[in-house]
Amino acid sequence: MLNFSRTRTQPRSTRSLSLGGMDYADPKKKSNFVGKILLAAALTALCILMLKQSPSFNSPSPFSHHESGVTHVLVTGGAGYIGSHAALRLLKDSYRVTIVDNLSRGNLGAVKILQELFPGPGRLQFIYADLGDANAVNKIFSENAFDAVMHFAAVAYVGESTLDPLKYYHNITSNTLVVLEAMAAHGVKTLIYSSTCATYGEPEKMPITEGTPQLPINPYGKAKKMAEDIILDFHKNVDMAVMILRYFNVIGSDPEGRLGEAPRPELREHGRISGACFDAARGIIPGLKVRGTDYKTADGTCIRDYIDVTDLVDSHVKALEKAEPRKVGIYNVGTGRGRSVKEFVEACKKATGVNIKVEFLPRRPGDYAEVFSNPTKIRDELNWTAQYTNLQESLQIAWRWQKSHSNGYGTPPVMGS
Repeated sequence: MLNFSRTRTQPRSTRSLSLGGMDYADPKKKSNFVGKILLAAALTALCILMLKQSPSFNSPSPFSHHESGVTHVLVTGGAGYIGSHAALRLLKDSYRVTIVDNLSRGNLGAVKILQELFPGPGRLQFIYADLGDANAVNKIFSENAFDAVMHFAAVAYVGESTLDPLKYYHNITSNTLVVLEAMAAHGVKTLIYSSTCATYGEPEKMPITEGTPQLPINPYGKAKKMAEDIILDFHKNVDMAVMILRYFNVIGSDPEGRLGEAPRPELREHGRISGACFDAARGIIPGLKVRGTDYKTADGTCIRDYIDVTDLVDSHVKALEKAEPRKVGIYNVGTGRGRSVKEFVEACKKATGVNIKVEFLPRRPGDYAEVFSNPTKIRDELNWTAQYTNLQESLQIAWRWQKSHSNGYGTPPVMGS
């Protein structure tokens, strides 16, 4: 029987065949190439499907939705001196916190410390933004589910406000309006507003109660009062819970030494007296300048009510806990005791152990002679009283932080560039 089959002695070539100058691809090679493409596409589709089915892929950010049992607080100005201490307290009390700050006065270093202390998911986020940018603020509110706002963000130096009043009206009054509009648009129902005793001006009677007439005498106090008026007018037609805290001169720092006050060097001239005392004790400035020795007070210097920052943030948390829909609470936050500038300087000398040189100068524009609070209302209604009332001890705590942070929180980065 004849066998017409031939045994192939060489494998079929996989190279293209050339006929008349034209290349013809081997059909098997083409089929193999297409198969690889299809396989890759199938694997890609499978990976996407698996990712979509993964909880971490589909679940939104914890900051973007309300969670039962968790109160999400927006802290404006949370990189600043008071705002950062408030954020620390809220985080310790298991609140969810979003800090919004443009870092014009705040410190990113303070935010980093808070992030290191509370690294867990859904605890703390920082957003760099300016509250004067209504579009940016609206975007923040649309992407985050806030339950309450603690509004600290503000420029806050009396002397500077007399030199640049428009900055204060923009930063305090206009920006508060932007925040209120965003709260209304996105249904955020609780506002804790950080106000000031500067709204009272220079009252004829002491101590100051919440019923004392508000007659501010400098742009800082006027801008804050305007913001209060806007809040109160807006509240008449909504079911928002509002707490307005008018506090006095803030001193001190976190007792555990994690946070402190680190103002911009160029603002030292306008800053708080405690900062000036510490700068003089550290030799950054040659001495302390006391402005005004002819006031109608016992020793001729201004009298102020100095409230420790730890007590201050405690009052804000208590206000948040007690806030009720359709109600407004207005409270003075102070110790109820006035101390003169000379008394303060002596306490600072003892706290630092440095015999600070003091230079007495004429009055500073916009200052008033005597201001201290009657804290009865906040004690009776919010069960709050100041605990850190020893002036020297508060200054000692703050001095420890200053000594261990000679450069504050370090050089801040340039943001938004």
